[in-house]
Amino acid sequence: MSKITEKLIQELLQVEKAPCLSLYMPTHRHHPDNQQDPVRYKNLLKEAEQSLLQKYSSEETRKFLEPLEALLSSPKFWNHTKDGIGVFKSTDKFETVVLPIEVEPLVIVADSFHTKPIRKYLQSVDRFHLLGLSLHEIKLYEGNRHSLEEIDLKGEIDSTIEEALGEELTDEHITAASYGGASGESSAMHHGHGGKKDEVDIDAERFFREVSSQVEEHYSKPFDLPLILAALPEHHHLFHEVSKNPHLQAEGVKINPFALDKEELVKLAWEAMEPGYNAILKAHGERFSQAKAEGKGSDDYKDLAIAAIEGRIDTLLVEADKIIEARITNLTTGNTQKKELDNPRVDDLTDDMGELVLKMGGKVVIVPAEKMPTDTGLAGIFRY
Repeated sequence: MSKITEKLIQELLQVEKAPCLSLYMPTHRHHPDNQQDPVRYKNLLKEAEQSLLQKYSSEETRKFLEPLEALLSSPKFWNHTKDGIGVFKSTDKFETVVLPIEVEPLVIVADSFHTKPIRKYLQSVDRFHLLGLSLHEIKLYEGNRHSLEEIDLKGEIDSTIEEALGEELTDEHITAASYGGASGESSAMHHGHGGKKDEVDIDAERFFREVSSQVEEHYSKPFDLPLILAALPEHHHLFHEVSKNPHLQAEGVKINPFALDKEELVKLAWEAMEPGYNAILKAHGERFSQAKAEGKGSDDYKDLAIAAIEGRIDTLLVEADKIIEARITNLTTGNTQKKELDNPRVDDLTDDMGELVLKMGGKVVIVPAEKMPTDTGLAGIFRY
């Protein structure tokens, strides 16, 4: 299975040879609920078959679907799902993706892959990284307003002070006296030595600096997500002091993160994240309104299709669950035509628009319906 990354999306967008089959469905994480997932998947394959048969022979359809049908007898696949899956099949490409978000069941056979649900995840501005930090260890999560997923750091980031400092770790750190910290963490008791920091303080500073550097290099830069710190109040000041990560947010979770369950932690993380999230969406809406008033923006999908073909869209706001049953019929003029989605040549127009804007170097932002500045499902800001 592949990870959801911008690289994966770009690879999928490069495939333009029909047929391109995209299948999405919700799944379950645990037994016995996940026993029904293969049955639902099989039903979706039947829908895919009916769509393919509108254009391709029975033999062509059978061969095309063989790899997808093989998943039905793969316990390894069905025992390691999360909240959803995405399956992508063309003549030359076959990818499966585990999704940490729930998706609606959907099968589309078209000239290109339908990537909106995974782009929705990557391009939603409610996503963040959460760094759980103590004097001895870290945990890194990727989350949104609804959930947190712990990231497996093996081989990428040192997750303990012993791994990070190795031989530089002092004996004093190990033997330092302790007292009970807030929310259950034990914090080192430091004794003055003529005004000089004791070795435990020096170790903490080294550890925090190394953690910040590694998180920035391996996660903040590649994923471009806000970083929220979850740690005891006394650790926030030192970490912010040594960190050079521009993604680190001023607001954080000031409590021992290892003393909380995930539900409590995601609630506190979202409280820290939400003001910035609302500010970003408000700024996008205001920018669109200003652009439209100046003749440099539109919410009409016909105008936007032409602008996308011409590479004039700087930023495209797309309503999260909006589907426009139409296709761009001419990649030179941008002409569009209303069509039903069960037609094997038709994809959701909002998906096609998002893909075009990305290919032309523009930005796509997925916006929840209640925050969308238009009722058409699209809002485009033009470069000129």
